[in-house]
Amino acid sequence: MAGNHKLPELNYSYDALEPFIDAQTMELHHSKHHQGYVNGLNNAEKALAAARESGDYSNIQQLERLVAFHGSGHFNHSLFWQNMLPPDNYKDPSGDLLQQIKKDFGSLDNLKAQLGAAAKAVEGSGWGFLVWQPGGEQLMTLAGENQQKQTQFTTIPIMGIDVWEHAYYLKYQNRRAEYVDNWWNLTNWENVAE
Repeated sequence: MAGNHKLPELNYSYDALEPFIDAQTMELHHSKHHQGYVNGLNNAEKALAAARESGDYSNIQQLERLVAFHGSGHFNHSLFWQNMLPPDNYKDPSGDLLQQIKKDFGSLDNLKAQLGAAAKAVEGSGWGFLVWQPGGEQLMTLAGENQQKQTQFTTIPIMGIDVWEHAYYLKYQNRRAEYVDNWWNLTNWENVAE
């Protein structure tokens, strides 16, 4: 039913990603920023349902923009939380995922370098994504402005690095590259493989 999205619970506490992401950033990022996307998506879906009921689509461009922006914010963040784990639980990728990484990038270090560079180079706010491209049967990296622009609709995001300032600013200030480099210590490769 439209407008029933909820903020997902985290599988770890706000302080569990220390020292790489601080507890205050995690709490604000999850409970305020992500909740804002959930609220925005619910409101936009309800407004779109009302437009369908009334047959008045005069505001369709704005409503679809809001659904895209807030929906992408909600679903990208839901993936982001699952893509991380406490640093003490970190394990390198293995099995089929590692083989695919080697096939498509040559090595895990090459993947980290390419995706890290894409995330660091986002102009303004956005995301770095590792995606699966079913048509080419390959992993690819993409950079996305905001959370819905420069999307390649034929791909499936399997990992996202949030590079909006709210994801790192309290600890790293304007040092996005340092945040991205440290983010790899939290990567939940088992989740990515799933």
